[in-house]
Amino acid sequence: MDIGARPHPPFLGGARRGTARTVATAVLVALTCGASTLAAPSPAAHAAPPPGAAANAAANRAASGAWGAAAAGAPGVVAMSAPGDRAKVPTRPRVDCRHVKCVALTFDDGPGPYTDTLLAYLAAYHAHATFFVVGSNVVTYPRVLRRTVAAGHEIGNHTWSHPDLTRLSPARVRSQLGRTDQAIRAVTGVVPRLVRPPYGAFNATVRRQTGRPMVLWSVDTLDWRYRNSATVARRALRAVRPGSVILFHDIHPTTVRAIPRVLRKLAGRGYRFVTVSELFGGRPPRLVFNAAPPELH
Repeated sequence: MDIGARPHPPFLGGARRGTARTVATAVLVALTCGASTLAAPSPAAHAAPPPGAAANAAANRAASGAWGAAAAGAPGVVAMSAPGDRAKVPTRPRVDCRHVKCVALTFDDGPGPYTDTLLAYLAAYHAHATFFVVGSNVVTYPRVLRRTVAAGHEIGNHTWSHPDLTRLSPARVRSQLGRTDQAIRAVTGVVPRLVRPPYGAFNATVRRQTGRPMVLWSVDTLDWRYRNSATVARRALRAVRPGSVILFHDIHPTTVRAIPRVLRKLAGRGYRFVTVSELFGGRPPRLVFNAAPPELH
């Protein structure tokens, strides 16, 4: 299945200008992406983790076991020899999403100035997520990306400058992905195994250049459009199902402020927060929208 998208203005320094066009397919109705220039963070964006987070984290840790020592081999990344200041990837016991309710939270377009706050919220719930990062932001926020990897999150390639890949030549598609791979490896010592095309736009040419699973989503919060934390959280919570892949953007402070509610509510429903690779037992298919509902015991 190939998806096309109308060309958009370029991605500039963590901010996307212009209005994204809805991309419809038989499987996924809305594949959209867009943003405006970042606003200054409010004090709420840096608030302490919400009440009850510690209890939820303890329950999740008890269910999954203690964390192992930092080492290579986390799902979805390939460990490389690296200097001591690069990220060390922790390991944790495997989560079997066939037997527990799992959801994959995914965050696009970072790293950015709000990612550290998001990492604190995720840590409070012992939650792992997948970050599809833009290469130009990797070189701007290298320490943030190292902390993201060190916390056990999965990193995916979201191109260097966020273009519509369907409008590029094969050579330029490879350049967008290869340059980003190099930046991520230089900063963290890992190479992403997953790709998410900007705007969800791809065709046969783009797929031939990737050689890796292409990850889209099954729940679109439209957080770039609805700059309201309550609305973003409500859209995520209303549509989630076991095996869902939820799309957020960590470049928006309103999105980051929505995450504690999402984590609290889903944890209360018995969900485990896993990476995309974990959702598929370490072997994502070539094209990812969501995982089949698990056979819960």
